Amino acid sequence: MITFWRTATVAMLALTVAACGTEEAGATLELSAALPEKVPSGTTLRLGDPQLQAVIGAAGLDKELTDAGLKVEWANISGGPQSIQAFRADKLDCSAVADIPSLFAAWTGTSTKIVFQSVTVDPLNHPVYKLGVAPGVAVSSLADLRGKKIAYSAGQAQGALVLRVLQLAGLSQKDVQLVELTSTGDSYVTALGSKSVDVAPIGAQNVKIYEAKYPGATSIGTGIRDDASTLYCLTSAVEDADKAAALKLYVGVRTKALLWANDHPAEVAKAYYEDTQGLNEADAKAVVEITGDKAVPATWDAAIVRLQETADLLAKEQNHEKLDVNTLVDRRFEKVQAEAAGSQVVTGDAA
Repeated sequence: MITFWRTATVAMLALTVAACGTEEAGATLELSAALPEKVPSGTTLRLGDPQLQAVIGAAGLDKELTDAGLKVEWANISGGPQSIQAFRADKLDCSAVADIPSLFAAWTGTSTKIVFQSVTVDPLNHPVYKLGVAPGVAVSSLADLRGKKIAYSAGQAQGALVLRVLQLAGLSQKDVQLVELTSTGDSYVTALGSKSVDVAPIGAQNVKIYEAKYPGATSIGTGIRDDASTLYCLTSAVEDADKAAALKLYVGVRTKALLWANDHPAEVAKAYYEDTQGLNEADAKAVVEITGDKAVPATWDAAIVRLQETADLLAKEQNHEKLDVNTLVDRRFEKVQAEAAGSQVVTGDAA
């Protein structure tokens, strides 16, 4: 059987982007200017958004893009390291990520803007990650992390999660042994199974298979919401008037697709997890149930507060410069999302 953790990282492992040819840039658009209403025919967006690509197609919403004359060049890319690499090579305009990549893009000299924010309706009961515990290791609460070897990747969402968990537990990096290990493929699961580490954050959808594969393996919750989900773009893309108009259209369509998915779990399971990720029908449906319903916040205020808290924590713990995260968001798209969601927007933290 194809494992969840292998299939869930297919998009992150492939950095294959279609050759785009030479594009003529649209007129420069000030970041404070209103977003253009009409997409010039032939405008191209290069998007690393594989899951929503499948959902948009399943929902029939791709017709809104083509009817507007928008050409989308889809890239099988998601996640921070791969998207930042593609940004630097000018092979991508936008990518679907959590909240950490926008911070590391800024800290490493790549200018980006977040143009989409979504949340999980019940984030603590539908976490993205749980803490996998190696077979035979006694960890039943966050306090038990003291003295343990914990897999850690400084530039990934998992690394930030580890630091936030330690903060919640009242522990510091000195109280544990952080083992530098990039989370690619099933590297964290393998490290746990071989007892190279005692604890590692692994995808919640992978937990049952991990525990079944390694007798004695266990897991615990993090106690932290980790549902940040964004679309971030090169600043040069949102400063291009043609692409900005296209992004306004795409953000609206993406919002509709996200909400459509809540009411069509079987279709999402088939279109993305079965047809794209290769899971069997039962496993695909299980993953959709584990991930929970998604929602669009009425405002980005709470998301920005959480992002600032994370930026401050990483700046302190990883010796980065202080960063005002308001410089990383393009709030013109906040209204675009809210209008597309209509009465389905959620307020506050959607907790």
